[in-house]
Amino acid sequence: MDILLDTHTLLWFITDDPRLSRNGVKLIDDPLNNKFVSIVSLWEISIKISTGKISLIEPFEDLFPHQLEVNGFELMPVKIEHTSIITALPFHHRDPFDRLLIAQSMRENMPIVSADKVFDVYDITRLW
Repeated sequence: MDILLDTHTLLWFITDDPRLSRNGVKLIDDPLNNKFVSIVSLWEISIKISTGKISLIEPFEDLFPHQLEVNGFELMPVKIEHTSIITALPFHHRDPFDRLLIAQSMRENMPIVSADKVFDVYDITRLW
């Protein structure tokens, strides 16, 4: 199964944060699943680092290429097809990063692994 990781899911997985559900860990650890990380998540993380909202134990430019490789995460680019969905996406969720992740999940017909229950009001599958 192809799965898309929400930004917090990615961070919680690579830091062994107990807030990540057991099912989330199981989905990510399953070698039969293709795990995708959106470039949107890396953009969001870099902004949060620059504003001081989060800090990492390693430099961003070292940590994420390494984590993508060792965990077999595939990087999902942003496509015009993703952004065009946003033009008609209801504003149940106002966070621009999450709105793009929702659009990617919709367009790619890919479940998203997320604790964010607001995702449930959209026509996507949220796994947690």
